[in-house]
Amino acid sequence: MTHAPSSTTRLTVTQRDSISVRLVREALLAFERADLSGAQLLAELGLDPACLRELDGRIDVRDYTRLWLGLAQRFDDELFGMDPRRLRSGSFAFISRCCIQQPTLEKALQQALSFFGLELESFRGKLIRSQSLAEIVLRERAAEPARAFCYFTFWMLLHGLACWLVGRRIPLLAVELRCAEPEYTDDYRVMFSDNLRFARPSTRIIFAAEVLDLPVRRSEAELHSFLAEAPANILVRYRDHSSLASRIRQQLRHLPAEQWPDAATLAQRLCMSASTLRRRLAEAGQPYQTIKDGLRQEMATQWLADASVSYGEIAERLGFADVSSFYKAFRKWTGSNPGHYRNLILAPTQH
Repeated sequence: MTHAPSSTTRLTVTQRDSISVRLVREALLAFERADLSGAQLLAELGLDPACLRELDGRIDVRDYTRLWLGLAQRFDDELFGMDPRRLRSGSFAFISRCCIQQPTLEKALQQALSFFGLELESFRGKLIRSQSLAEIVLRERAAEPARAFCYFTFWMLLHGLACWLVGRRIPLLAVELRCAEPEYTDDYRVMFSDNLRFARPSTRIIFAAEVLDLPVRRSEAELHSFLAEAPANILVRYRDHSSLASRIRQQLRHLPAEQWPDAATLAQRLCMSASTLRRRLAEAGQPYQTIKDGLRQEMATQWLADASVSYGEIAERLGFADVSSFYKAFRKWTGSNPGHYRNLILAPTQH
């Protein structure tokens, strides 16, 4: 990530492929001084500072990219000044080039974590593989946790790179952070997972271990294209931005699983034909069954983190006939069984 903005751009408020203005404020925070406000920084980078007045507004992801790259070039830091040591410009390109030389995602992640551990003070991660689950745990020296934006930016770089290396989105079963929950989390839930847990003993992400064995097959030409589009591509490429799928999820969340409508009834409620619904969801790569499975997985991971909720209760809440059916489905969704996930999420973090 080395290219920078050139001409003045008015930050447009959009919904699709967009970033909250709240995250723009977070990005500017570490660089603001008494003699240099966030608005002045935006103007200096050729971006319109007027957006800062619209706290609930959104900007095009391309403008957020211009901001990220401009700040990285201006301060020689690709991590928004959030670590005592700067992540110098060119660092992301360097580690990406190193990672495409690795045979598997596991080796690539170990390479990336080693690099970040050498370059940074506060973001030293360890990859731990435990049966069918894997976690990356940050070992932090500071007694006080960092801002949520700091953690999510680091995860964005690491997770975005990992997704590109294997050419697919890597679902995160849980994202845990030491810090308290910030006022705004909507973008983070879209980018990473609905299962965000705050004020935890440590900061970590949890995912299926099977993806670690996926081969890395990226060429120098593909790397060049990837870096030319970064970070916009890691901000939106691997996230679900289907508004129809989001509307359906919102409807289902307000109903018990046993009351979820069939496809024909859902289409009627959405004022469209069943064939139109199927076609639009297929075009978005989100069939109705996939949406329901994803929502059931989301709910299951939340309830499994609560030791007071039994497996039988979870199975019943999700609309399964019995516990064994729930176990089978959960393993299909995540590559892990519910008991192993519960043990990992409730156990003290490994170091």
